[in-house]
Amino acid sequence: MIIAVDGPAGAGKGSLCAALEEHFGFARLDTGLLYRAVGMKVLRGGGHPEDAAVAEAAAHALEFSELDDPELRSDQAGQAASQVGAVPGVRAALLDFQRDFASNPPGGAKGSILDGRDIGTAVCPEAEAKLFITAPLDVRAQRRYKELQSRGHEAIYATVFEDMKKRDERDSGRADAPMAKADDAYLLDTGDMSISEVVAAALQFIESKTK
Repeated sequence: MIIAVDGPAGAGKGSLCAALEEHFGFARLDTGLLYRAVGMKVLRGGGHPEDAAVAEAAAHALEFSELDDPELRSDQAGQAASQVGAVPGVRAALLDFQRDFASNPPGGAKGSILDGRDIGTAVCPEAEAKLFITAPLDVRAQRRYKELQSRGHEAIYATVFEDMKKRDERDSGRADAPMAKADDAYLLDTGDMSISEVVAAALQFIESKTK
């Protein structure tokens, strides 16, 4: 079984997917890490994430071990990921990796969970269960602001808000595989929900797909 989870930054995809992974025992891939790793690879090489040739070369050279880099969780990596993600050649280079993971989950798992921006629409349109997780921009920015503070990072809410707004615009406005809700995806607005309520709603939907 393939579970596709899409949505903007700060909507709660990570927490939900962690809970789904524990519940089902499926293999999980945070596809955003692929793009973050490519973005950081470009930056560390002295390039610009919007330079198509440099970004594509970094995507082709990406190794799975690079996904363990703790710096991939930084805001800098998130911005770079959104920029390289707008390069069609980068998306093409990473597409096969994602599809292979979905079809052949590692560790003998009986299913896979992929979360990102275009899983249900472009990467795995055949997924049995698709969810689109969202929340108002101000709520998502506040969550991200608190997360950065909890990690000891200095953060200014207004800056976090503007950065997230730009990412949303870039992710939903790109020409190649823009972030969008698949027609058959379950829309879940987590703005006024606790994580337990989000997980319960998602499980109810997913299990309805297995009957």
